[in-house]
Amino acid sequence: VHGHPVSEKAFTFDYVYGQNSAQYELYDDCVAPLVSKFVEGFNATVLAYGQTGSGKTYSMGTALDSTGDAEGCTSGIVQRAVRSIFDYLHSKSEKNPAGFQYSIAVSFLELYNEELVDLLNPRRSSPGGWGGLSIRENSEGAIVWSGVREENVRNADEILRCLQKGTLCRTTASTEMNTTSSRSHAIFSVILRQQKWQPRPHENDDPNELLEGLEGDLDFVITENPYANPITHPDGQWVHLTSKFHFVDLAGSERLKKTNAAGDRKKEGISINQGLLALGNVISVLGDESKRGMHVPYRDSKLTRMLQDSLGGNSQTLMLACVSPSDFNYGETMSTLNYANRARNIRNRVLINQ
Repeated sequence: VHGHPVSEKAFTFDYVYGQNSAQYELYDDCVAPLVSKFVEGFNATVLAYGQTGSGKTYSMGTALDSTGDAEGCTSGIVQRAVRSIFDYLHSKSEKNPAGFQYSIAVSFLELYNEELVDLLNPRRSSPGGWGGLSIRENSEGAIVWSGVREENVRNADEILRCLQKGTLCRTTASTEMNTTSSRSHAIFSVILRQQKWQPRPHENDDPNELLEGLEGDLDFVITENPYANPITHPDGQWVHLTSKFHFVDLAGSERLKKTNAAGDRKKEGISINQGLLALGNVISVLGDESKRGMHVPYRDSKLTRMLQDSLGGNSQTLMLACVSPSDFNYGETMSTLNYANRARNIRNRVLINQ
């Protein structure tokens, strides 16, 4: 950070993009590798963080005016990712229709004033929560969102229609910092379920390639035969993979004296900052080697509880730190960079979801 009269400080990140950088550069460098792993069966998350008005929603592609054209210069991460996902799956299915099957569903949640709202199935608030939605752990320790509607989709256009449908229901309002400020955290999720036919190995196959623990059978190989199917290799079995890609558009951090928020806007701003503070505390524990083994306060906020797997579990996660070039926002910029610098130290252990 240069040019400020108080101090200068250096940060190290994987990639840095300026005001004139194109959307495709960000996607090709940072997100495309996550998409490749996602279609292989790994979980992935893209997390956009920064002060209000810094370009998070634009970069993610979750604004109402976002184009569905993946090649468009303003198309965001979501548009480009879903096109790439379907291109890969269609290609693989065409090569081996008898040995590869898949289905895709999407969900869209917002966290507004610490209440979960299903943007694809909005319901009234009830004593047990908004429309009966809840966050819990399954028998394997993974975080699941109970009561959330999943829309089955057949192509990228249907995904983007679901995105637009949910975005219309998302809570936004005008502040003095941003005329279309997001007043909630939003998570758009793509759930991919695949079935691949896995043949048994031949006698001359390398035993080092055997995959232990695959549905209790030790006789199946790791390496994939892209043309194997029940007809060509009848001595085999179906392998099931389920992976999730979360696109997280966090509401921007706010300083009330700059936004001049009052009434509901003030209440929303306080709730937003409380969630982001809890997220920062979780990142501080996970990203500090000296705090390894300490309690991680995931339950301090529904935001951190929802993102538990993305932050410190089974997921490849990218944090996109959005900052303003204005000196007026120097304090918020420094806070965002420090936040992201701590997050960069987190190391997740990712496993294929079989």
